[in-house]
Amino acid sequence: MLPAAHEKITTRGVMGMILARIDTGPAGWVTDLAMRTTSDQAVEEYAWLGTSPAMREFIEGRSPQELAENSFRVSNKDYEGSIHVWSKDMRRDKTGQIQIRVNQLADRANDHPAKLMSTLIMNGESTNCYDGQYFFDTDHSEGDSGSQSNDITFDLSDFSATAGTTTAPSVEAQAAAIVKGITQLFTIKDDRGEPMNQSATEFTVMTGTGLMPKVLEAVAQLLGEGGKTATIAALRGQFNIKVAINPRLTWTDRFAVFRTDEAAKPFILQEEMAPDVIALGDGSEYEALNKKQLFGVDWSGNVAYGYWQFACLVTFQA
Repeated sequence: MLPAAHEKITTRGVMGMILARIDTGPAGWVTDLAMRTTSDQAVEEYAWLGTSPAMREFIEGRSPQELAENSFRVSNKDYEGSIHVWSKDMRRDKTGQIQIRVNQLADRANDHPAKLMSTLIMNGESTNCYDGQYFFDTDHSEGDSGSQSNDITFDLSDFSATAGTTTAPSVEAQAAAIVKGITQLFTIKDDRGEPMNQSATEFTVMTGTGLMPKVLEAVAQLLGEGGKTATIAALRGQFNIKVAINPRLTWTDRFAVFRTDEAAKPFILQEEMAPDVIALGDGSEYEALNKKQLFGVDWSGNVAYGYWQFACLVTFQA
């Protein structure tokens, strides 16, 4: 009896695998931290308008105010990822190896915005944002805001004798540092001198792998020292605090807190072209010449800094 013929994987089948995988979208924290905008040209210019004035008593008519304006440009860039698959392997595949590699290609496309945005976060203390200051900086100032900081420190020596070290703080110290970062966001004022984050209730704490165990335990802990309610647990009725572990961050002694419940966000994800699948497959000239099929994913867009007012970097010091 002859063995059953191997089922051939078709070009259309591979394209379907990639598209299905891409539909899962980028990393969840990207959606939380970035304003997604569409683009139809090489460079987009953003006119950053200042905030509206606070309410005033109606005396002798209205007093309309001009809105401050900042502008900056974001250029689109083209990105691609491609793989070769031997036509004979398309015909013979039994192990699912092609599907694994195809899924990896799609996963790379999904992860690309997170990769770009991680670079922005890592460089936040040395790269300018729309106000001409570093994204994480100690002296931001706009209009009537006064000088204000979203780059702060947490002094372990002032906390307790058992606070741990800058790269291994105690869970209690880590929790207190997270609260300090959230508190700092509540101090930020807009260009009218009004509180910017007074209605904030949702935050994401982002860290690399160095502080990962302490951050996770600090946010999850229910009881603190002496059986008292833990610091973060005591805030759960008022705030929703999520953790984003970002292995691309090489930080060992710091973490960032982001506000995530505003329509405006700390970052911009500008997309000129959604991920597009390219295939030179069955019957193509490429296959005829090379006995291979080529599959790729193209994406055009970029990322940029948005509102620094919704981000705070906290660095431990001894």
